[in-house]
Amino acid sequence: MGESVVADFVGRVHAASLGSDEPATGRVLLSQRRLVLATDDGKETVPLSRVFDVVVGSVPGELRSFFNDSVTIAYERDGSRRSALVEGEPDDMDKFVRLLFTALLRNVTVTVRHPAKVGGRVTDATDHRASVSVSPGEIRFDDCPDPFTVDLSSVIDYERTDRTVGGKKRPALVFRHVADERTVTSITTVPNERALNILGRYIKIEYDEAMEELDSFDPTEEQMEILVSIYSAGGEANIADVVTGDVTQTSMILDTLRDENLVADGDSGAALTRKGQMIVSSYLESVNA
Repeated sequence: MGESVVADFVGRVHAASLGSDEPATGRVLLSQRRLVLATDDGKETVPLSRVFDVVVGSVPGELRSFFNDSVTIAYERDGSRRSALVEGEPDDMDKFVRLLFTALLRNVTVTVRHPAKVGGRVTDATDHRASVSVSPGEIRFDDCPDPFTVDLSSVIDYERTDRTVGGKKRPALVFRHVADERTVTSITTVPNERALNILGRYIKIEYDEAMEELDSFDPTEEQMEILVSIYSAGGEANIADVVTGDVTQTSMILDTLRDENLVADGDSGAALTRKGQMIVSSYLESVNA
C-alpha cells in the first residue's frame, strides 16, 4: 500500500465494486491513509480522507441476513456516496475499530469547553483548542490548558448543535458524562460535518449498547417520578426528598430500581447510576420534544 499497515486480518467484506451482492471472505488492510478490502474477485481501496461516517454494530437492511456484528464505512467516490462492510473475529474487530477511528481523527483539532457545566451549574470555563486521540474505551483531549479524558462507558447523553467560534458558525457536539461521581457537560466544536460524524460515532459506541439494554425496561409512572425527583435533586437524594406517597411504597419502588441497576446507594441517599441518568435524560427529551 506504500505506507505502514496498522491492521491486517481476514474477515468477511462487502462493497459494490467487489462484484457480488453477498459478502465474501477477504483480506482487510488498514493504514493511516487508506482501507483496502481484497477478495479473490477484486479489490476496493477507500481513502480515509473520503470517509464521512462509521457505524459500529449496525447493518443495512438488505445485508442484515449476511452479517452479525460489523462495521460500516461510508465514503465518497466520484461524486457519489458508497459504503463498505467489514466483519471479523471479535479481537480483530475491536482492534480494527480503535485503529480506524484513531486514523480518521488523526490531526483533527477541535475547540473544547470543559467542563461547560457541572450538574446543572454553568461554569466559567472558556473555549480552548485541543487535539483528539482515542484508545480502547476512551477519548482524550490534549494540547489544551487542562487535558482531560472521557470514559466512553460514562457518557449519559449527547446532542449535535451549532456554535459560533471566531465569528464562524461550526458544528458542535454537546455531551454529558460522569466524572468523579459528578455529571459533567463538555462542548466540542469541530471544523466540519465529517469530523462531527466520526467523533460523535466514537463517543456513542458504548452509549448505543447501553440504550439497547434500557429498551427492555419500561418504567411505571411511579418509578419514573422517583427517578426524575432524584435527577432534579442533582443525581442523589435522601428518601425523604423523593417520597411521592407512602414511605413503604417508595422504599419498595427504590428496591426495584436498585435491582434494575438504575439507582444505587450514595453517600447521602439514593443516587442515579449511569443507566438511571440515561433513562431520565431520554424521558425528559421525549417530554420536551
